[in-house]
Amino acid sequence: MKTILKITKNELSTLFYSPIAWLILIIFTFQSGMAYANAWDSILRSVALGYNPSSLTGRLLLGWEGAISSMQEHLFLYIPLLTMGLMSQEYNRGSIKLLYSSPVTNRQIIFGKYLSMVICAAILVAILFIYYVFTAFTIQNIDTPFALTALLGVFLMICAYAAIGLFMSSLTSYQVVAAVGTLAVLAVLNYIGHVGQEISFVRDITYWLSISGRADTFFKGLICSEDFLYFLLVIVLFVTLSILRLQAERTKLSALQSMLRYGGVIVVTLLIGYFSARPALRCYYDATEMKENTLTQNSIDIMEKLDGPLTITTYANMFDENYFRALPRYYNEDFNRFEKYIRFKPEIKMKYVYYYDKTNNPTLEQRYPGLTDEQRLKKICDALDWDVKRVLTPEQIRAKEDLSGEYNKYVRVIERGNGQKSYLRLYEDNYRHPTETEISAALKRMVIKSPVVAFLTGHGERSIDGIGERDYYAFSQYKDFRNSLVNQGFESISLSLDSVNKVPENIDILVISDVRTALSPKEQEIIENYIAEGRNLLIAGEPRRQEQMNPLLAPLGLSFMPGILVQESKDFSTDLILANPTMASLNVINRFDKLLAFGNQITMPSAVGIKQTEEKGFKVVPILTTDSTGSWNELETTNFIEDTARINPSIGEVEQANTTMMYLNREVNNREQRIIVLGDADCIGNGELSRQRNGISSANFSVITESFRLLSFGEFPVDTSRKGSSDNKININEEWGLWIKILFMGLLPGILTFLSLALWWKRRKK
Repeated sequence: MKTILKITKNELSTLFYSPIAWLILIIFTFQSGMAYANAWDSILRSVALGYNPSSLTGRLLLGWEGAISSMQEHLFLYIPLLTMGLMSQEYNRGSIKLLYSSPVTNRQIIFGKYLSMVICAAILVAILFIYYVFTAFTIQNIDTPFALTALLGVFLMICAYAAIGLFMSSLTSYQVVAAVGTLAVLAVLNYIGHVGQEISFVRDITYWLSISGRADTFFKGLICSEDFLYFLLVIVLFVTLSILRLQAERTKLSALQSMLRYGGVIVVTLLIGYFSARPALRCYYDATEMKENTLTQNSIDIMEKLDGPLTITTYANMFDENYFRALPRYYNEDFNRFEKYIRFKPEIKMKYVYYYDKTNNPTLEQRYPGLTDEQRLKKICDALDWDVKRVLTPEQIRAKEDLSGEYNKYVRVIERGNGQKSYLRLYEDNYRHPTETEISAALKRMVIKSPVVAFLTGHGERSIDGIGERDYYAFSQYKDFRNSLVNQGFESISLSLDSVNKVPENIDILVISDVRTALSPKEQEIIENYIAEGRNLLIAGEPRRQEQMNPLLAPLGLSFMPGILVQESKDFSTDLILANPTMASLNVINRFDKLLAFGNQITMPSAVGIKQTEEKGFKVVPILTTDSTGSWNELETTNFIEDTARINPSIGEVEQANTTMMYLNREVNNREQRIIVLGDADCIGNGELSRQRNGISSANFSVITESFRLLSFGEFPVDTSRKGSSDNKININEEWGLWIKILFMGLLPGILTFLSLALWWKRRKK
């Protein structure tokens, strides 16, 4: 060990007596300091503008401009310059012969020189650690495990780069060649993850070999055994190859012997790496405060109930515009989308099936006009260099899985060993792929019964099949819409009462919206019996429907007020209500606190007020109300385009806050009954959900999501929200911005520059 330390000390002396090490150190400090100062500048500016910062540990140290994460792209250039002379200068000066003739082993030479690089890595990490210390004093509740995990990732990455540089330096006497060779190896390791993606085994090997993004998991606060072992294996591999290189020089081994030794080390490393990447053998530690790299507890509970085998089969129609997302080159990326789930159930299998069939894709006809489906498929397969036989015909896919209900679009079918199935789709938004909320909802449907939501029909109510502005197709069963009930674990059906004597028992939530003609006495009795049984209900009213709908509210002790609610506005029609959550609503729907925090409102065109008329044993909570000023219940004006609503106290119009959404609950038949009453059926209609108005930040989706979460007793949509981070307060003001720049972009690099010049002057005097 003493010999190794002597070699290390000598190597460090040589390194830091040269200008290259000091230059790299100074540039590294300046660049990281600039990134850190810029991150602070952005945060201080946001605070000055009135915004509330959050997740400050990540933003300052690990975000796009964070001091730690932003340096990984520069290390790609720095480390080859540090390592290029480790062995090549020994060859160039001829001192290697002295080492060979001295009582120093090959391992001692390599370990000593590599240890010097490990110390250099520690110095670079120590510089980054300064930013962590400063952050700890300037923000409250810094996420220490998160930051330290990122520093570990930087350290391992530098050590891995250094091991590669050491080996390349042992191959040549030219330092420039060693540096370029190191860059070439790093470039290959960054690119190799794209090689052999069509072959399963080769894809696994090349993807594991790729160094690209390996440190990203650490920067996200996650320590994965696969990535940790990857860096260790790369270090061991190239250090071992360096030792074998010296042995080959000293013992004059034949080319075949050297190749067998090198090949054996590489094969053993690949095998260890391959098996360490198997899902069942991986271990994880999520260092973040919010456990952002792990499933939420609700999702974990679902996974624990999913016993037996589970298969996720992706069906890609070659005629669908999204078929390319299932190509083999994206398998590993696809796997990462489900990695959090595979972590808790490693036996999950992922399969891919390719077929062709009719689907809605206008661009297909434009690209291949006048061709048959078979000819179009041949064109696509030729472009992909695929065998047409790899793609199932319409007859074959229909015999395997009937996807007509999914319109033959890109879809995943999740299947349990007992035959239960659930669907995961792509959505027409920027992200496209399902998030944890949708995946967990699809899985939970196989664990518990999906709530059945029945929409009453027969009296002009809103339709779940219509695509008009007033209908409910978007939020109920539009499969391409992420937030629709069908994608959040519910089942939506239409229900007519003219042929039944009671609401079927399998219905969990009944929706009655905008009844235009009065219900018959029999139908009214069915609804009253449904309420008396203690079953859940949502009622949405409209102006001019009070006569037809108030009998439905009578058993609840509520009624829709006569007239229409109005709100004074310079820019919009006065019958557009901007409703706000009440403070009492936060006790029922705690997620509404975000609406209050961000100033979001619920847009309600032509709404009617709700009032309590008598006590019926319900606990009644106002959820949404109008403003208390500039708003009243209009009893005269009906045409808000040509006329202007004016308050008339003489007929009972009073400027006050009126309730537009009520929540009722009680205990009936040993179970809790929950009922929601809305004063506007349009606010959850197709038109209002897609409409945007300048200057209004609407959150109508929240009304749908939270209403049905309440009515399903929190089962669906699956709650995958996380509490806010605690590192959201800073202890400095905007004036510190300049001093931070001076400190980290001027003072620290300046100190290192002074030390380097002092050392140069001392050496020059000697």
